[in-house]
Parts: sequence; structure tokens; C-alpha cells
Amino acid sequence: MDLSRRIWPPGLVIGLLFALEYLLVGEGLRRTSAAHIVVFLYTAPIFAALGLHWKLPSEKLAPLQWLGIGLAFAGIAVAFVLRDGSTPQGDMAQVVLGDVLGLLGGLAWGATTVVIRATPLSGLSASQTLLYQLLGAFALLLPGAFALGQTTFHPSALVLAEFAFQCFIVSFASFLVWFWLLRHYLASRLGVFSFLTPLLGVVLGAWLLGEHIAPAFVVGAGMVLAGIVLVGRK
Repeated sequence: MDLSRRIWPPGLVIGLLFALEYLLVGEGLRRTSAAHIVVFLYTAPIFAALGLHWKLPSEKLAPLQWLGIGLAFAGIAVAFVLRDGSTPQGDMAQVVLGDVLGLLGGLAWGATTVVIRATPLSGLSASQTLLYQLLGAFALLLPGAFALGQTTFHPSALVLAEFAFQCFIVSFASFLVWFWLLRHYLASRLGVFSFLTPLLGVVLGAWLLGEHIAPAFVVGAGMVLAGIVLVGRK
């Protein structure tokens, strides 16, 4: 079979998964805190490790990694179940929904990693893989913005600076580096480096945004991060 005919189906899948991830994160941020979203989104290495264990012999999980997965999911349970009772019931329902959306975003990101590693996409350059994702994001997120009534744009210096950061750093440079790493290293081991992001996200959310971080969430987040570290080890 021609290589292009084997590449475009998984390319379409990762494009849709990429768009779905950002749609879930965007909607989640409207309901819960940035600290919550960043922790639940970065469960992606856990989902990726589970998927790759099933798909690739080189990514089989060792007992210590299974312990890490169990610890991470226990941390998720703690973060969901042991809530701060000071939040009104109606607001709490929105926070829980936002947390679920963040977790689903992590699942979409983890599934993207599995598709890239377990299909002919693993032989593509990082720029080609990124192109599939950006095209998928454009195709799904643009009509999604119209469907959700989120097409209003009020430009300011801060908004334009954030837009440039998202375009050139987040959606371009960082993903090129990530996909290059996926082609050269085991995906389950890369998770150990990404655990710094949720840790910094919680700290910066409390510092810059003044977000309230409940003690139970700190415990749950710590368990998740410890689980990610264990999954990244053999």
C-alpha cells in the first residue's frame, strides 16, 4: 500500500484528537481553576503508557510502572472525592464538570501519543506530524467556536501578546520539540520530564491568579505526579 494512503487516516485521527483536547481544556477552564486543569491534563502520560503497553512490545509496563498508574488514579480519586466544602453546591457542580473535561483532555492527549507511536506517523518528521494536528484543529475548532458562540474578539496588548505566545511557542515550537522526542525516546519515559508542568501550574495558579488550592487537591495532585514519575521509570 502506498505510504501516503497509510499515513492520512492516523493523521486525520491525531488532528481530531488535538482539536478535541483543546476544546475540552478551553471549556474546562471556564468552569474550574487553571491549577485543576493543568494537573488533570497532565495525566496524559498515564493514558499514553496504558495504550502503548497494549500496542507496542517495547513499551511494556514493569511492575513499578503499574504501581505508578495505580497511585496516579488513586490521586485522581482523592482530588475528585475529597472536595472543599466551602464552595456552593451549584458552583461545585461546575468545578467537577470542569475537572472532568480536563481529565478527558488528558485522555485525548495520551491517545494522540499512542496513535503517533503505533502507526506509520512515527516515521514522519516532527513538522509533518504537527501539520496534521494544526489542520485538524482548524477544521474542528473554527466551527466549534461558531457553534458555542465564542467568536467575539476584543484585541488589546495583553490579548495579542498571549495570542502570539500560543501561536509561536505553544502550538509551534513546543510541539515540534515534543514530536521529535517521541520519535527518539520511549514515550513512557518522557512523562517524567512533563511532571514539572502541573507542579508549576499549581504554584503559578495560586501565585498569579490567586486561586484557592484545597488541601485534598494538593494531596491528590501529589499522588498523580508521583505516579507519573514512577511510570517514567523501568
